[in-house]
Amino acid sequence: MPALVMTDLTILIPAAGASSRMRGQDKLLQHVADEPILRRQAHMALSLAPVIVTLRDPDPERRAALDGLTVKILAVPDAALGMSASFRAVADIQSAVMVLPADMPDLTAADLASMITAFRAAPDQILRGSANATPGHPVIWPRALVPGFAQLHGDEGARALLRQHPVRLHPLPDAHALTDLDTPEDWAAWRARQAANSTRAS
Repeated sequence: MPALVMTDLTILIPAAGASSRMRGQDKLLQHVADEPILRRQAHMALSLAPVIVTLRDPDPERRAALDGLTVKILAVPDAALGMSASFRAVADIQSAVMVLPADMPDLTAADLASMITAFRAAPDQILRGSANATPGHPVIWPRALVPGFAQLHGDEGARALLRQHPVRLHPLPDAHALTDLDTPEDWAAWRARQAANSTRAS
């Protein structure tokens, strides 16, 4: 795994959602490489920068998935109002912020490191992961734009801010920037692809 490469950047993992499309399951506790995906994302991110994870309050299962990791957990009491609540919770951070979704298992530490390297070349612009010119995630926000998180509302995350500022796209391999898993069917299809790829490789 890459060593810590940037101390003036914080990685935010918004994990305060309710997994409402999972029909009683928790998508962030689904296992990837023998650990809950929330823990996998946090562990990967910690190899690169300080990490903040936003959680509902209380959320003992997701907290337990992060046991032993040196992440900062922020409880979001108004999480039910939408994803923007997680952004508002970090609006006072004095650094650039990479927003790393917790439900994107194809992202790798190398992907995140390449994003950080590209951001360093133009740290005053929003940088967004992409695949075949289609915008995806992660997204790195310049420090000067982070206070604008305080004005966000609803379940659109930071889309309103993305519409207001120029965005530079950074291509990531395959569909890494686009693969997010929200439903049991998404997870089943992804696992089937993983099994097929493993069979072809062997």
